[in-house]
Amino acid sequence: MLGQCCLEPGQAKSTYGTGCFMLMNVGEQICPSSHGLLSTVCFKLGPDAPTLFALEGAVAIAGRAVQWLRDNLGLISSASEIEGLAASVDSTEGVSFVPAFSGLFAPYWRSDARGCIVGMTLYTTRAHICRAALEAVALQAREVLDAMEADSGVTLSALQVDGGMTINELLMQMQADAVQVPVRRPRDVETTAMGAAFAAGLAVGVWGSPSELRDLNPPDAAFEPALTKADSEAKLSRWQDAVKRTFDLAPK
Repeated sequence: MLGQCCLEPGQAKSTYGTGCFMLMNVGEQICPSSHGLLSTVCFKLGPDAPTLFALEGAVAIAGRAVQWLRDNLGLISSASEIEGLAASVDSTEGVSFVPAFSGLFAPYWRSDARGCIVGMTLYTTRAHICRAALEAVALQAREVLDAMEADSGVTLSALQVDGGMTINELLMQMQADAVQVPVRRPRDVETTAMGAAFAAGLAVGVWGSPSELRDLNPPDAAFEPALTKADSEAKLSRWQDAVKRTFDLAPK
């Protein structure tokens, strides 16, 4: 992917699609994880170039939760509708949605977890549930990025994003609030095919170095945290409490 081959050591990126896939470039040495992540090759651009490694974390359900709200519950008629509906309320009013439909991936790795919506009252509407679904994407990513910081010893300064869900500006603001660093979105968010083409161009000499690629898909928007650190941590704490409630719910 484009973002993958342009990541400098210590930088992280997140791709938002059906699931959510995150990488942090840790440089030329493998960084074993003790926080539920995988160690993987980040990229090697050319036979004489060094191999750079990454920490990898995957969230199973991101955009798939939006599809579930549309197809299974009928709360929205199209995926694009969720942003406006979620923005129509100021908060989830205490509702947390943990979309552990196929268990939980990084950093928990709990195959026994199942999806759960907690904190509902008679006041809860479909707008609150839709907002909670978007928050779930951002908070799942936050937990993976926290694990990356703990394993690597690198403090995240910004998060590069791509993928179809990044056109949802409310989600991107939620992500910035969750991770408490700027979230940077490129002009073209569908970067997988573009990255493959750029890597091929590097191989045959169209471009001389990865640094030349950065201007070909420049940043389009940056989302700054608007939530205080204390409020962000409180939201994470409520989320983690909801996550624990999903454990051991799979039929035995």
